[in-house]
Amino acid sequence: MKNYTSINDIDNINNWIAEAKTLKESPLKDIELGKNKTLGLLFFNSSLRTRLSTQKAALNLGMNPIVMNVSGDAWGIEFGDGTVMNGNTAEHIKEAAAVVSQYCDIIAVRAFPSLTDKVKDESEYVLNAFKKHASVPVVNMESATDHPLQGLTDAITISEHAKTKKPKVVLSWAPHIKALPHAVANSFTQAMQKMDVEFVIANPEGYNLSPEITGDTPIIHDQNEAFKDADFVYVKNWSSYDDYGKVLNTDPNWMITKEKLGDAKFMHCLPVRRNLIVEDAVLDSISSLVIEQANNRTYAAQLVLKKILKNL
Repeated sequence: MKNYTSINDIDNINNWIAEAKTLKESPLKDIELGKNKTLGLLFFNSSLRTRLSTQKAALNLGMNPIVMNVSGDAWGIEFGDGTVMNGNTAEHIKEAAAVVSQYCDIIAVRAFPSLTDKVKDESEYVLNAFKKHASVPVVNMESATDHPLQGLTDAITISEHAKTKKPKVVLSWAPHIKALPHAVANSFTQAMQKMDVEFVIANPEGYNLSPEITGDTPIIHDQNEAFKDADFVYVKNWSSYDDYGKVLNTDPNWMITKEKLGDAKFMHCLPVRRNLIVEDAVLDSISSLVIEQANNRTYAAQLVLKKILKNL
C-alpha cells in the first residue's frame, strides 16, 4: 500500500482488524521498522486525538514525527494551476509538497472542507494535490469527505465489543449549533458496509448523506424506529448534503438519551457537546465506548503506518 486516503484502500477489513488487535497487544513489537524514518504531520485544521494518536503510533514504530500547523505557521499555499499569485498565497503546492517530501518519508495531511462549494470540496483538492506533487506516501488525517483513520478505529472498536455474530449498528444524526462536515459519517458508513453487520442510518429529512456513499444502506427518518434492537449507536452531526453545508434542522428531540439508547453501546468520534448531542447520563455510563474509541485511534494509525513502511 502506497497511500492511505480512504476506507476503500482497505482490501480486507477483517484482516486489518485482526492485525490491529495484535498491534494493540504488543505496541512496541515493530519499533525497529520505522527507525531513521520521519513522519510529517501537516495540520490545516485543529486536532487533538488525530494529532496525538498519530504521533504516538509513529513513536511506537520507531519513527520521528514532526508536526506543523500549516494555516498558522506556514506560508499560505496556492493549490490552483496557472494561478497568478498576487494575493494572499505565497507558496505553491508544487514546491511545498516537493520540499516536505525531502524532509519526510511519509506525509500525513488534515484539511477540512469549506462547506460552501460542494464540487471543490468533493474534488479533495488539498489531499489530491499532496498525492500528486509529493514523492512520498500520503496519509489522510481527515479531509473534506473522508476520515479513514477514524473509520478504521470504529471498525476495530465494534469488533472488540460485538456480542453477536452480526450486530445491528445504527449511525444517527444529532443536533449541533453549527454546520459540520460529512467526513466521519462517510467513512463510518463505508467501514460498516465492509463488515458483516446490520447497518442503518437515522437522520431527519434533508440530511441524507451523499447517495454515492450510502448506496443501498437503509435510511430511516424515525430515530426511535432505527434504534430498535440496536447493538451499537454511533452518533454524529453533519450538515445538509443536498442543500450543501446548510443547517436545516436543530431539533433537540434527536439528542441521544439513555432511554433511547436502551441496551446499545454508544459511540462518538469526539469531541462531543454534552447535553446537545448526547446527555450526560449516556456519556458517563458503562454503555459509552468513546474513551475506548479514542484509545484505538493509535492502533488504527499504527497499522496504516506499518503497512506503508513495509512498502518503502
